[in-house]
Amino acid sequence: MTTRLALNAAATALAALTLLAGPARADESVIRKTLAERFANLPKIDEVRQTPMAGVWEIRIGTDIMYSDAKGTYLLQGVMIDTATRKDLTQERVDKLTAIDFASLPLKDAIVWKNGNGKRKIAIFADPNCGYCKRLEKDLVNVKDVTVYNFLIPILGGDSPDKARAIWCAKDNTTAWRNWMVEGTAPARVMGQCDASAIERNSALARKHKVTGTPAIVFEDGTRAPGAIPAAEIEKRLAAKS
Repeated sequence: MTTRLALNAAATALAALTLLAGPARADESVIRKTLAERFANLPKIDEVRQTPMAGVWEIRIGTDIMYSDAKGTYLLQGVMIDTATRKDLTQERVDKLTAIDFASLPLKDAIVWKNGNGKRKIAIFADPNCGYCKRLEKDLVNVKDVTVYNFLIPILGGDSPDKARAIWCAKDNTTAWRNWMVEGTAPARVMGQCDASAIERNSALARKHKVTGTPAIVFEDGTRAPGAIPAAEIEKRLAAKS
């Protein structure tokens, strides 16, 4: 009798789980099918998952987030806000998807300088001809106790690759970088052989993490900030993570 009751309970629990999981799987396949039929050129959908909002599903393509009803009849672009906490759930999701493991960054391929004791760290993907990168570099002198790792990625065309190589190959590349970015003093022409393969590795690293613009800042917790955000904002984010 006890065994039969236990089996019946297990069967009931399994049926309940099946009912809960079934619609979710069905909705995902329906959404994928509907969107594929109605948008012939839609890129591959990487993930379909339920959101905290009833009846609304997240559609993820790379790091782009959209939302749909359970049948793919309607597609929404925008942000989802948790009104109780006032959190931007869409941005939280994007931050998680685009996070970079700071410990995995090849710091030997970066140009390094620091303020104060340098105990806090940020990494920046930068192009030597990027005006916003220059503004950020000047502004960073106002951030205390920070070590800055600059990964040169010459993506703006023109003589960016030549400048990046000249800076990287300088006898003191930190001084050459700061002189150019802050003072506007052009780096000396490279004489002789120089191993500038780090620049290629940096470019590959940027592509891997879908860094498509400069500057791109990476904090120690892996979160990113696109663009030249003010020193006060950097200080605020560093303080929040310490």
